[in-house]
Amino acid sequence: MELTARKKQILKVVTERYIDSAEPVGSKFIAQAMGGAVSPATIRNELADLVELGYLEQPHTSAGRVPSPKGYRLYVNELMESRSVSDQEAAQINAALGGKMRELDSVIAQAGQMVSSIVSYPAYAVAAGKASVTVRRYDLLPVDGESFIAVVMTDDSRVKSQLLRTQLPVEAERLSALSNLLNAHFTGVRAEEMGEKLMGLTSQLPPELFMLLSAAIEYTTAVIDQSARNQVFTTGQTQLLRQPEFQDPGRADGLMSLLTDRKADLPVLDPDTPMQILIGPENVNEALKDASVVVASYDIGENMRGLIGVVGPTRMDYAAVAARLSYFAESLTKMFGNTNQLPPKEEDRS
Repeated sequence: MELTARKKQILKVVTERYIDSAEPVGSKFIAQAMGGAVSPATIRNELADLVELGYLEQPHTSAGRVPSPKGYRLYVNELMESRSVSDQEAAQINAALGGKMRELDSVIAQAGQMVSSIVSYPAYAVAAGKASVTVRRYDLLPVDGESFIAVVMTDDSRVKSQLLRTQLPVEAERLSALSNLLNAHFTGVRAEEMGEKLMGLTSQLPPELFMLLSAAIEYTTAVIDQSARNQVFTTGQTQLLRQPEFQDPGRADGLMSLLTDRKADLPVLDPDTPMQILIGPENVNEALKDASVVVASYDIGENMRGLIGVVGPTRMDYAAVAARLSYFAESLTKMFGNTNQLPPKEEDRS
């Protein structure tokens, strides 16, 4: 059933008031917001219709109404007014992302932290895995007589390191020779080719050096495998507990667990979708049934896409979150594209 213009206006008033107050909205407030053009009795009838049609809900403890997931969806699709970031927000984002880009992982994690601080909701950032990852450089650093640190830089500028222990003596000269060997034979090589190359060196190396080389290659293949997967960074989980809907720990437990321990299950976008808003039950994951997710994509380069998302109550300010997230995603795309150009604010676009 197509809603009348008056019903849509009432739904818009209820939704935006509930976003601001977190309290059910009554007919008296709606009448005032509509400038007295509609009588309270007519508003009550319209509210009853909107409840019957599934766009509003009436909590049993209050005579006021709140939007349902169906109501939020109509609001987002048709009634929500678009917004742009403020000058202060734009300056804050530009300052955070305008500097020299460092390691990919740290930049993406920092982006998630920045979004969370701006929107006051938990945020997550995803760097899509790269289909074919190779190593650009190896460094082996001595620690003590039986351990060393393996440092691996991949061709997408990620740097990983790990302490490796061995039962063999680890001498600085031996590690230097091993580093040269790795950089000579195992850079630009796919993970599936490393085993074959390693076996080809069996007869050319003393057993103790071969064992150290094997340990370094085992770690390298693990790094490459991890780089091929999505990297997910979450931040601002405690922001959730400040929302009235989640001040009861029982309601927040599942969502906190998802953000902390099962972050790989957070929603991702379909390819070529710049932004998506998932409201309550539209989320597949049960932990998100009382929450909403706004997620946007950005271009890392080399045919890789990343995601940045915000998780909050269904009462979140969708217009503000979407504007900030869109600007942030465009800023990340510009930064990774090395254009040194950040996107204009909405009112500056032609």
